[in-house]
Parts: sequence; structure tokens; C-alpha cells
Amino acid sequence: MPIMKIPFLLLFFLWEAESHTASRPNIILVMADDLGIGDPGCYGNKTLRTPNIDRLASGGVKLTQHLAASPLCTPSRAAFMTGRYPVRSGMASWSRTGVFLFTASSGGLPTNEITFAKLLKDQGYSTALIGKWHLGMSCHSKTDFCHHPLHHGFNYFYGISLTNLRDCKPGEGSVFTTGFKRLVFIPLQIIGVTLLTFAALNCLGLLRMPLGIFFSLLFLAALILTLFLGFLHYFRPLNCFMMRNYEIIQQPMSYDNLTQRLTVEAAQFIQRNTETPFLLVLSYLHVHTALFSSKDFAGKSKHGVYGDAVEEMDWSVGQILNLLDELRLANDTLIYFTSDQGAHVEEVSSKGEIHGGSNGIYKGGKANNWEGGIRVPGILRWPRVIQAGQKIDEPTSNMDIFPTVAKLAGAPLPEDRIIDGRDLMPLLEGKSQHSDHEFLFHYCNAYLNAVRWHPQNSTSIWKAFFFTPNFNPVGSNGCFATHVCFCFGSYVTHHDPPLLFDISKDPRERNPLTPATEPRFYEILKVIQEAADRHTQTLPEVPNQFSWDNFLWKPWLQLCCPSSGLSCQCDREKQDKRLSH
Repeated sequence: MPIMKIPFLLLFFLWEAESHTASRPNIILVMADDLGIGDPGCYGNKTLRTPNIDRLASGGVKLTQHLAASPLCTPSRAAFMTGRYPVRSGMASWSRTGVFLFTASSGGLPTNEITFAKLLKDQGYSTALIGKWHLGMSCHSKTDFCHHPLHHGFNYFYGISLTNLRDCKPGEGSVFTTGFKRLVFIPLQIIGVTLLTFAALNCLGLLRMPLGIFFSLLFLAALILTLFLGFLHYFRPLNCFMMRNYEIIQQPMSYDNLTQRLTVEAAQFIQRNTETPFLLVLSYLHVHTALFSSKDFAGKSKHGVYGDAVEEMDWSVGQILNLLDELRLANDTLIYFTSDQGAHVEEVSSKGEIHGGSNGIYKGGKANNWEGGIRVPGILRWPRVIQAGQKIDEPTSNMDIFPTVAKLAGAPLPEDRIIDGRDLMPLLEGKSQHSDHEFLFHYCNAYLNAVRWHPQNSTSIWKAFFFTPNFNPVGSNGCFATHVCFCFGSYVTHHDPPLLFDISKDPRERNPLTPATEPRFYEILKVIQEAADRHTQTLPEVPNQFSWDNFLWKPWLQLCCPSSGLSCQCDREKQDKRLSH
């Protein structure tokens, strides 16, 4: 080879490498919490103001059949991060409680799971998670942080490790009301009635109660009451705190300007990485209860505190979009907006205020697999690549983000495991008109609840339910007596044959098909059952992250502010703010 050609070849390879790097987009994945598909204006809402989410949709693609892999926070987010059904990683519960409720639980996203953040970090992306995690913290000691975002591919974390709960905001009630009734109030009533009965019998001379039994019952009542009051006092600081990387910076967390703080952190991360490809997961606390908003948004919407929260979140989305425009990064940034599951229709405050959102025309909501529980907003914008103003009606999943961003970043998919998501780019670029998902499996916790079948070369979308939740009161649109729907026992009705719908013609799921109304009824159910059987054969036995051992609070895993003693209270956010002034 002539020596003169070598420099030209080197220049060619350098140009190829640079063009490859330039072609890799920045990626911003925005996830709301409990936002219904009927909430944003671009999905038909006429009274909630979401101009920035709508701007995102008009500049890109709106998915109208975008589906959460689970109708609950923790399993849905596990599926989103890994591209896999949560049952594959043990992140789906066999019991009633399907999400983590304590920061000091040992369950969480297993260390052998691969997130898209890990893949992109290995490709040179700077990665950050701002906001809610809800996928565990530690395994054996409070400093191993085995489930922490920084152990799952993120360079930077600012937010909460658990979730936003009513218990985190004084005066907003508790998610443990049913537990309090069963474990505290009923036992105390029984002890009280027993003591009064014995006292009456003793006064009448019918029965002499040994003092040992009397004082034992008094001691038991005092113990229950002490534990109850201790729980009420300590739950908030022990479980509702803000972290920066591994450090607690605010315990308990303050809701003052919380969305503004998350927005500033997201903006600063983008500004730090203008010369480097980055992945930002912006995971809002809005609009999970307890609802909150800053003074600039409080009382401004037509939908009370829920509407205020939605409109504040929309403002935050707008700040990110504006920043991308200012930094001239918009054309080279893929943005995705979604919700982890449908709106929580049973969220009604003690005053009767509706604190849940709208699932539009769709039945059900959070914690069940009617369309209202799993059909969520799905918006993607990448001006340089994706044609603006598109609407795609094909079935897609939040698991699809994993292979989509991996391929865009040049990361090969793991070959040692099944990835259930599918690359969205052929659909988004118009190279394909049909979803790669022929079958999608809908789980209620760890129980296979329903199967969706979209046959090739067909417009029909069949959905078969093996069981459905028992709504209460009867005729309502949710499980109001239990606050969420459960997945087994007396809480569900099993169907044999399965309940069958054609979602393409009956998206409201009002008219189940029968052999009389659908000639291929049994043939369709046979295909669906065979697909379900093939799917379940691919599920290896894995450790249950929601076993009682993993789920319950462990004092040795409890995180507290350094030097805060037993109070577990500090506010470094305020201290840092004072120092900056």
C-alpha cells in the first residue's frame, strides 16, 4: 500500500467514528406517575392545560395503544428499565402488595438484571436518574446499595428511593389504613371489651380475674398502642427522604418547590453534558398521591389539586424542551414521555375530593389490566429523524424503550436472556406499519391475567381475560373498598372460557364476545392459550423480590442522615442554599 494513502485512510476512519458518534442521539425518558391517558390535551382532554406535552406530541409521534407491562409502579418500572416482563426478574408479587412500601426492605431489582442505563453507560453515555426510583435500595447492609440506581448503570441520582405516599405529607392520610384497622384498632377493641367484661363479672362476683391476666392484657394494649404511635412518628422520616447519589440530603423530604428542584437538577445535568451523549431519566413524583404543587400552580386548574399537579408537571416538561432549544440540542435528542400505569381511579380523599386522573374512554385503572390500567400516554420526538404529527395505533409497550435506545446507542442486546421489548424505530420511521408484538401478556402482579393477540395481516386485536377483578361497589369502575384491585382469591372472578374482546372494535371492553357473535371464538382462544403456554415455559424460577423476608422492614438496612442521631432528620438542601447565597 502506498505510504501516501495511509493518512487518507486514517482520516476516513476518524470521520466514520465521528459521524457514528454524532448520529447517536441524546436520550431523555420522561415518566409520570399515575397519569391517565385521558389527562393530556393531546389525548383528548379539553379542560386540563398541558401545552408542553401537547407540543411534544405535535412535534413527534403519538402512540395511541401504548401499554404498560404492569398496572403497578414497581413491576412496571422494572419492565421499563430491563425490557422484560417483571415476572422474569422476580419483581412481580404473589401476595396482595405489589410494590415496595419501606426503604429498608431487602427486595429490589436484582443485580444480575441489565438496564438500558448500563448498556448506554458502557457506550460512553453520561447517565442520570432524576426523581422516583422505587426499585429497592440495599440487600444485606445499609451500605451495600445493591439495588441503588448507581448500581444499575446511572452515573448520577437525585430523588427518592421509594415512592411518594400519602404518609409522606402530613394531613394527607395513610396507605396503611386497612392495616391499622386489622392490626391496631380491632385488637385494641377486643382487649378493651375483654377487660371490661372481666371487670363487670368481677364486680358481680361471678368470676375472679387473676391479676396476672389483667396486667398482661393491659401490657399488650400498651405495647400495640406504643408501636402504633412509633410507626406514625417514624414512618415519614424513615421512608420519605431525598438522596443525591448515596447521600441523604433531606429527611423527611419537603414538598416545597419539589418539582422545581427536580427540574433544576435535570437542567443542570443537560448543561453539564452538552458535548457528551447523555441519557436522562426524568421520573416525576407527580401525580401520585400525596398531591402537591408550588404556589405558582396551586388553585389554578379546573381540576382541583390533581389538575394543579398535572399542570405543574407540564410546566416542567416545557422547561426541558425550552432548554434543549436554547442549547441547540433539540434536533439531536430523542424524547419519550409516558406514565408508569393508568390513573388511580379509587384515589378519593377523606373529604371526598377526587385525587385520581382520567383514563378517558377506557375501563378500570391502576392495579388492573382493563385498558384504563395499562393503556398510557406514549409520545416520542426526535426532529432530525421522526416525522412530526404522526399517530400510531399499533400495540406497543413500555418495554420497547430498552431495545430502541440500546440500538440507537450502538449497544448490542444481551444474548443470555429473553428481551420482551421490540425496537420501535421501524414503526416511528414509517418503515413498518405493523407492530412486532404479535402477543402481549398482561400480568396482575405475578399472575397471568390476560393475553393480547394482534395477528399479522389483520386489523383485529383480540384480548382474552383469564380472570377479572371484582369491582366494588358492584357497578362501579374500581375496587373502592380496598383502594386497589387485588389479583387472587375472592377478589377476582375466573373465566372458563376466557372473557374475549376485540379491542380494535370495542376499546371500552363493554361487550365480551361469544360463539354466537364471533364464529372463530374457540379458534381464537386456542391460539391465545397456546401462546400463553409457550410464554410460561420461558419463565425460569427466580428469587421472589416480594417474599415476606424481602418485603418487610429491616432496621439494619435503614438509612438515616449522618449525625442525626435517632431523629433521622436533616435538611442539607436548605443548608446548601444558604451557603450559595
